[in-house]
Order: sequence, then C-alpha cells, then structure tokens
Amino acid sequence: MSLGYIINIAFILLILFLVGVVIFFKLTDKRKQQRDPHELDKKYTIGGMIEYIRFAFDDMTKTNLEHLGLSEEEYIRRTNQMLQLKQSLKGSTYGDLQDKRYVQETMFDLFLNNYSLNEENINWVIPFNNKKDLTHQDKFEIIIHHYKKKHRFDALTEFIESHNLANLKNVHEDANSESYIITPEEIDDAYRKEGIVPSFEDKLYIIVQRIYQQFKGFSVIDEIRDMRIDGVSGGVSGTPISQLAPDDGMIHLAEQMNRNTRMMAHDSIWIFYKGKSIHLSFLTFGSESELIRVCQNIYKYKNPGQLSEHNGYKVNEMKDGSRIVVVRPPFSESWAFFVRKFDTQSATLEQLINPNIVNRELSIKLLSFLIKGGRVTAITGSQGSGKTTLLMALVNYINASYTLRVQEMSFELHLRKIYKWRNILTIRETDTISGQEGLDLQKKTDGTVNILGEVATDPVAAWMIQITQVASLFTIFTHHAKTFPNLIYSLRNSLLKTNIFNDEKIAEEEVVRVINFNIHLTKDPDGTRTISRVTECIPMKHESLKIDFESINNPEERTQAFFQATTEYYNRSMDRKVFDESNIIVYQNGEYIAVNPISERNTIEMLELMSPSDQEEFHEFIKEFWG
Repeated sequence: MSLGYIINIAFILLILFLVGVVIFFKLTDKRKQQRDPHELDKKYTIGGMIEYIRFAFDDMTKTNLEHLGLSEEEYIRRTNQMLQLKQSLKGSTYGDLQDKRYVQETMFDLFLNNYSLNEENINWVIPFNNKKDLTHQDKFEIIIHHYKKKHRFDALTEFIESHNLANLKNVHEDANSESYIITPEEIDDAYRKEGIVPSFEDKLYIIVQRIYQQFKGFSVIDEIRDMRIDGVSGGVSGTPISQLAPDDGMIHLAEQMNRNTRMMAHDSIWIFYKGKSIHLSFLTFGSESELIRVCQNIYKYKNPGQLSEHNGYKVNEMKDGSRIVVVRPPFSESWAFFVRKFDTQSATLEQLINPNIVNRELSIKLLSFLIKGGRVTAITGSQGSGKTTLLMALVNYINASYTLRVQEMSFELHLRKIYKWRNILTIRETDTISGQEGLDLQKKTDGTVNILGEVATDPVAAWMIQITQVASLFTIFTHHAKTFPNLIYSLRNSLLKTNIFNDEKIAEEEVVRVINFNIHLTKDPDGTRTISRVTECIPMKHESLKIDFESINNPEERTQAFFQATTEYYNRSMDRKVFDESNIIVYQNGEYIAVNPISERNTIEMLELMSPSDQEEFHEFIKEFWG
C-alpha cells in the first residue's frame, strides 16, 4: 500500500469526520431550539430572569460611584438614578403605582438592551406561540395586559363585563346554591374569543409583570390589586395545610401534580366586585410559602409593627388608601389577607344611587338636606353595603366653612384627598392611644363637625354620644345595626357597659335625644346596593307623675294614692316607650317612596342651620313630596 493511498484514505476520513461534526452540532442546535421551556437554559426562565434582575438591581444600588472616575455630570446623573431606584423599590411594595411603574420600566430596559431576547427565545420564557402550553394564569395576564392598553385600571372590569363573568353559577356538584365564580374553562373560552396576538413588546411587558410580582410584588394578585374594584382577598377558602392529616399531605402533593380539584388555602383568591364576592378559581398562589410571603409584605406601609404568633393580626392601609387586614395562625386557621379599596372618584350621591331606581331624586335631595340641616345621622348596614363610600359623598353637603374632625380605626375615608381645600383632620387608634383618648383630644382641636368612620366598640359609642351632646354641632357615623331599634339599643348598652349610666331607661333616653336620623343601606345577593330606608327618631313625650299627697286628708285615701303612684312609677319604668321610629322614605319594588314627613321639631332645627337659598329649596322639597 503506497503512501499516497494512505494519505487519500486519511483525508477522506477527515472530511467525513468534519461533516459528522457539522451535522451533530446542527442537530443539537435544532433540538435545543425545539426543547420544552422547562428544559431550556435557566437564562430563559422566569427564575433565571429574576436572578438576573436581582443581581442587576443590587449592582445598580450598591456600586461605589466614586471609584469609577466619572465626570461630575455623569456622577450626579448616576447618583440620582441610584436614589430613585432605591426609593421606588421600597415604595412599590407599599402600593405606590408610580414607584411600581418606574421599577418595571427599569426592568424592561434592562431586558430589552442587555438580555439578548428575540422573537424566538422570548417564547421560551412564556409559550406565547403555543396556546396549548399556556397556563390559565398566562392567559389571564395576557388578557389583562391587552385590556390595560385601552382601559388602564378599569381593565378587569371591562374584561368581566365583556364576557359576562360576574353571573351566578352552579359549578360545584355538591353545592346547594349558586355562587359567583370565574372558572378555568371561562378563561380558556375568553382567551379563544379574544384572539390576542401579542407583539414582542407586549410579550416583554407581560414577562416583566410576572417577574416583578414574584420579585417585589404581591404574586398573582399584584395586577388585580391595582384594578378599580372593591377589594381582593386570599387564603379565605380551601383546606389549610395545618388541617391535613399526615397521609393527606402526600395525597395533596400527588393531586397538585395531576392538577386535581382539591383546593387548599393557598389556592384561594377572591375579588370583591360591585358588591359581589367572586372566586377566581383559575388562579393560585401555588404554595403556602407564597401566600405567607404576600401576607408578610402587603401590610408593611409606615411600619405598623410585626405580625407574629403573639400578635396574630394587623390592620393598616397602603399608600393608595387601600385598607389592609392580615391574619395568621394561631389567631386564624390559615394565613389570609383582605384588601379593601374605596373609590373616591365615585363618592357622589348621583353616582352612588342607582339611576334605574324610580324617584331617585327623592333620596338624593333628602340626604343632602339632612346634612345641610346639621342632623346627627347614623349610616347603618352590613359589611360591603357602601357605608364608607356614602359617608364620603355626604361630606360634600357639609357647610364648607365648618371644620371637620374625623376618627377611624384605619384611614379609609381620605376626605382631604377628595376635599382638598377644607379644614379636615383625621386621627385613628394606635397601640398606645385609645379611641377614647382620640375623641377626647378632638374637643381641643376647634372641630365643628365630628365624623366617626365606624362606631364599633362600646367606649367609642359612649364617647360619640357625649361629644354629640356637648362638643360638636353635629355628628355623622357608621354602625352595623340591622334595624333602627337595634341601633338605639346597641348605643344604649354601650353607655351601660362603660358605666356612664346605670339606669337602662335613662341611658336610652340620652341616646334618643342625640340621634336624629338613620340611613340604612342594604346589599342584595346580586351585589346591588340601595338605601332601604331613611328613618327619623321620634322621642316620646310623657307627662310627669305629680300627686299632691298633702292635699289628701283622709289617711286611707292617701295610702291608696301612694300605692297607685308607686304602681304607675314601676309601670312607666318597665313598660314606657322611650322612642318611636318614623320612616321618611323607603325603597320598594324599584322605587323610592315618600312615607312620613319630617317632624316639626327637626324641620325647625334644620332650617336654622341652612342658608336662605337652601331654606327655600327645602320648603319646596317638603311641599313637592308631602304637600
């Protein structure tokens, strides 16, 4: 065998080897491109991108700029960027939407310019190009992003209304009645009907939101919390993990892997929407640890203290005014949170009172005149019936020259945000300052009108009666009483429990002297809120018991008169009616009906506090509806 022949064979083998190497790498690259997103390099997963952002933000906020040799202009610019990012990272967790937007824009720029994303590998992070691989959370977030581009914070409302999702359904086979729930099947159907084809920029914004909510936000409720709805809660249904038997834990793990229907506490997400509690059964926190993370972070605005086993609940607010309640074991059976939002933009009677109700002007005018006339008014109703929002609206009719002093358990009314030019000061209870001390302090702050966000405890109820008697022109407050007598009796009992009065009748008389009107709100099962009645409190007049014993000369007649007087005294003490209730208007069959006119006593007192123009309108109002 010649040398040339050997060289030719070697050359051919080398060529075949190189061809094989090229084919191998091409096939490998093709398989890499076709791999399932869960098998991709960590760089193109949510977890990998979170790690990148964490490192990038750490670098941006902790780098010592003095050693970089920057010009003065560049140094100042970089310093301002660093301070802004630090502030926004902190503020975004408190519900500040501007800070959240800044953090997300920074993340978007980092990924767009430094992360080598393109039209192909962006689908490895979330499979936008494969509907079958999208989770229900993916589809929901794509839909919300799509609606946000046009409707902003009304995106969730528009989505729900567009697809009629806020209707009663009988979903669970073992349920005895219908409930409000949005199911995974409805999300699938809505996504199919929408036919959304997100652009590259849309995809990146959706990914940024997903990363943000796991990195700094509030998990799957992060965008929901920002929407213009009544509230959102989590951890309030399903089985708490603490209640699982040891064997149940393994069963639960297997069922979660198979996407079975067993529901745990961390699978529980509800929204409060137009008076309806709607279960978002297609969303889950994924694990108890994620629910705990949200509970531990969502209440932290202004450092209200630590949520611990010893102190198992916290009531606070966020920067946007949302009320936050968080509970944890052992105080509650599971970790849970409640976000209650108050829409100050809807705080007018014209917006609050359903335009479809016949004679709605009757209720609007009556409520406005009660406030203009300085009546002590109790707003009652169940939770979620709209008491706080109505109270916001009624403040508009208080004389603008009056000074307002407000006391709440947590800051909810935010009257200074709505009525910026008025003299208003709001105080609240703290761990070291009681409601009694707060109300006592109000006497020394030149307040004309006192407003109590909620009379929920006996001491506050007792102090409310007292300040109404001596310390303010009039008072408006909310209460959870179901009927007008219940309101009177509840306030009376508070006076007795706090030892301000010892006699039941005398305490009741004091309450009746103070309370003028009761506006009662109701919420129907379908979430419709109405003013069911406006009731006037009518104190009963009784003739005094006077017997001139000295004028009775006959001893037997005197003894008989004494026993009659004693019997009458005890009868009056036991059976005497202290007050009567008079419904001024009631809601019946979709209409407000004028029933009884306002009493002469209240009419005269109301006119004394009204301006001449209001007096004229009030006379016309009474003549129009009561003749």
